[in-house]
Amino acid sequence: MQKYAEQTQQEFEGWEEFFNKAVDEKLENFKRSDRIYDVIYAQQFDRNFLDHLCNLADMIRLLAKTKVGQSQLRHLLPHKRAMLYFVQPSTRTFLSFQNACHILGLTISEIRGTSTSSEVKGESPEDTIRTFASYVDLIISRHPEAGFAEKTAWVLNQTDHPVPVLNGGSGPDQHPTQALLDIYTLEREFRTIGGLDGKRIAMVGDLRRGRTVRSLSYLMKNYRDVELIYVAPEVFRMKDDIKEFLSKHDIPFHETEDFESILPQVDAIYMTRIQNEYAEGPSSAAETYPEFHLKMKHLSMIQTHCAILHPLPRRYEIEVGIDKDPRAAYWRQERCGMWIRAALIAYIFRVEKVIFEEFS
Repeated sequence: MQKYAEQTQQEFEGWEEFFNKAVDEKLENFKRSDRIYDVIYAQQFDRNFLDHLCNLADMIRLLAKTKVGQSQLRHLLPHKRAMLYFVQPSTRTFLSFQNACHILGLTISEIRGTSTSSEVKGESPEDTIRTFASYVDLIISRHPEAGFAEKTAWVLNQTDHPVPVLNGGSGPDQHPTQALLDIYTLEREFRTIGGLDGKRIAMVGDLRRGRTVRSLSYLMKNYRDVELIYVAPEVFRMKDDIKEFLSKHDIPFHETEDFESILPQVDAIYMTRIQNEYAEGPSSAAETYPEFHLKMKHLSMIQTHCAILHPLPRRYEIEVGIDKDPRAAYWRQERCGMWIRAALIAYIFRVEKVIFEEFS
C-alpha cells in the first residue's frame, strides 16, 4: 500500500505547485481551443460568456415548451454519457443537473456516496476519477473537500483520456454553477429595468462559509456600477480574499450588521442559511441569528421591484408567508438552475449553434 501511495504521489507531484498558484494563473489550464473545458471557478466567466449562456438557456426553455422542441433537444447528445459524482448531500444541484442531462438526451450514471465505490477498499480518489473517465464523457462532482473539483480536473488533464469536469460544489470555497444560475435569475428578474447593471445587491447570513455568495461576488466584476452590501454577524463576515478581489476590481461594497437599515436601499436581497455542516462546535451550530431573518413585516420596507433570492435549502431565515409575494424569486431561481445547467452542458459539447439555429 505504501509503495502504491508513493507511486501515486510521484505521478501527481506537480499538483501542490499548481494548487498554490493564483487562480488567474490557472485559468488557461481548464480551456481547450480558447473555450472553457472544465468549469471549476466563477472567475472563469466573463461578460460575453455569461450573456451567451443566459441567451442559450432562454432558447432551450423556449424549445422545451413544445413536443417537437423537446424531441429536438433530446436528439442533441444521445451519444454522450455523464457521471453525477455527488458525495455531499444535495437536492437542487443534483436534480437540476440530472434533468439538464435528460433534456439534452445524455445517459447518466450516479454515485451518491463513497461507500458505494471502491474507495472503501482503499482506492485513491484520483484512481476513482480516472475510472469514471473510462466510461463517461462528462463528470459533474459535488464534494465536501475544498479544491476537490479542481484537483479532479487537473488529474484528468494529465492523462491521455481527459473528460470535462463541472464543479457542482467543492467544500466551502466555490459553487460556480450556482453563481451562473444566480446571474441568470437576476437578469430575468431585472429584464424590464435594465438588467443587472447598476443594481445594489445585499447578501445576508453566513457569508464566511457560504460558497454561493462567494462565487456570485466574483462575477460582479462583469457588470457595470454594481454595489454589494454584506450583511452578517461578525463571526460570519465575508472573508478577506473576496473583499480584496472586489477592491482590486473597483467594485464598491460595505459591511453592516444592521439588516433592517439596508432593506429600502437594495434591488436584490440574497438570503443564506447558517452553514451548520461546517460548524466547529455545538454552540455555533445551535445559534440561529434571528436578527438576520427576512420576515413578513419587512415586505413593506423593500422596493416594489426588489428580488428576494435564496440558494436553498431554507430553514428559518425567510418566513414561509413571504413565498406568496411576487418579489420572492427563490422558487423561480431554483427552476433557473436546470435551464442554465442545460445551457452549460450544451456549450461544453458545442451544440449551442444548433440550438440557436432553431430560432434564426
